[in-house]
Amino acid sequence: MKRLLPLIILVVGLGIAAILIATGPTLETRERQPVPPLINAIEVIPETVAMNIIAFGAVTPRTESDLVPEVAGRIVTMSPSMVSGGFFSKGDILIRIDPLDYQVALEQARARLVRAESDLHNAKNALSRQLELAKKQSTSESLRDDAQNRFRIAKATLQEARALLSRSERDLKRTNLIAPYDGRVRSESIDVGQFVTRGRAVARLYATDFAEVRLPLHDEELAHLNIPLSVGGQDLQNPVKVTLRTQFAGRQHEWLGTIVRTEGELDPSTRMIVVIARVPSPYAQTGQRPPLSVGLFVEATLYGPEIDNVMRVPRVALRSNGEVFVVDANNQLRARDVEVIRVANDQVFIQSGLNSGERVCISSIDHVFDGMKVRLGNPISSSVAQGI
Repeated sequence: MKRLLPLIILVVGLGIAAILIATGPTLETRERQPVPPLINAIEVIPETVAMNIIAFGAVTPRTESDLVPEVAGRIVTMSPSMVSGGFFSKGDILIRIDPLDYQVALEQARARLVRAESDLHNAKNALSRQLELAKKQSTSESLRDDAQNRFRIAKATLQEARALLSRSERDLKRTNLIAPYDGRVRSESIDVGQFVTRGRAVARLYATDFAEVRLPLHDEELAHLNIPLSVGGQDLQNPVKVTLRTQFAGRQHEWLGTIVRTEGELDPSTRMIVVIARVPSPYAQTGQRPPLSVGLFVEATLYGPEIDNVMRVPRVALRSNGEVFVVDANNQLRARDVEVIRVANDQVFIQSGLNSGERVCISSIDHVFDGMKVRLGNPISSSVAQGI
């Protein structure tokens, strides 16, 4: 009996299991329902947007020139301003060249002029006598012709003497090298006692009345600034305002200026064009602000026009075909063609195609299509989306 007990237990267990299976509930097979993807959306609100543009460039002088002697000689004096970085005013004598040789040449030219005037006077009198004698038939034709020839030579000699005197006077004045404008010395390569030659630059100067900054811009950005390319190097009639900023000596500083012209040449490889910003009186001291020195690297904000009723969305919301997807009341995506007026700083500015309060999808979804069902996360306002 003990040997049959395990077998009896096994049979009873199998019987109970068969009864449970036979009387248990029947499982129904159901098709698996797809779960809509979860997305983020932004509620668009119309706003007024200024079409400002950021650009970068280095400060350069508006006018820059070489200081070139027009006469040769030894330098006898130099202005204290004739050092690298020195300031000078228009009309200042920057360099004096030894004038002795040119003073001697001037006296010689004056003496030559007096002699030429005397020779012309004598030749004129001699010609007059010959003409009187010719009327009386008391002189030969050859003597009369010689008198006329001497008169013409004396007249030409006088003209030459006057020209030499004028040149000698100019050369003497040119021994003083005078500043052509208010400016600053960029570099110099001379000193007192050095001999300089005509036509060889001895210093590099630039004017301090204005400073300029070359700002490269993309050709599409010109549409927001009303800067015509056709004006080339001519000053603009309606200059665009610009603010220049830079970090110097641990502080942020600003200067106000205007865009006055374009260089008129479009780079075919980068599609960039250079506009010129001009700042007046760059070396004027205002509080603790330093001068706008040549060579400073600055950030420029160019102020464009303000446009009303513009919708701002993150760059990720715009599809490659120029569409955005709007989430409708049934949480379905609807493709919408929009008019984009600008893309800048990962922000897209839309002029038309969206209505105020609509929800625009800002999530990246693969295989998206019109009418696609989605689950919507918490709506994001346009102000918060600017940082996305």
